[in-house]
Amino acid sequence: MGRSSQRKGADGERELAALLRRGYPIRRGGSLSFGEVPDLSGLPGIHIEVKRVERLNLHEAMQQAQRDSQRFHDGAPAVFHRRSREPWLVTMTLTDWLKLYEG
Repeated sequence: MGRSSQRKGADGERELAALLRRGYPIRRGGSLSFGEVPDLSGLPGIHIEVKRVERLNLHEAMQQAQRDSQRFHDGAPAVFHRRSREPWLVTMTLTDWLKLYEG
């Protein structure tokens, strides 16, 4: 991963953290953690995987979120993603969404 991609990813984490902090105690894992800690934490019951890219392989991103969710035991895996000049989107499996909604 190039320096520009790393910077864009870190900028995405900071941007999303600022938005989520309006209602949740969000903490950033820190730049260049390379999977040692979650991208963001503090959203109850959700493992946050942040992707700030123009082209996203959503299935690969979700697989990464699922692996990390199991490793960190921090909740249902969700991919928070956006392109430049586009709104943030959240993707999770229907099964996990139903569990959250029913809870």
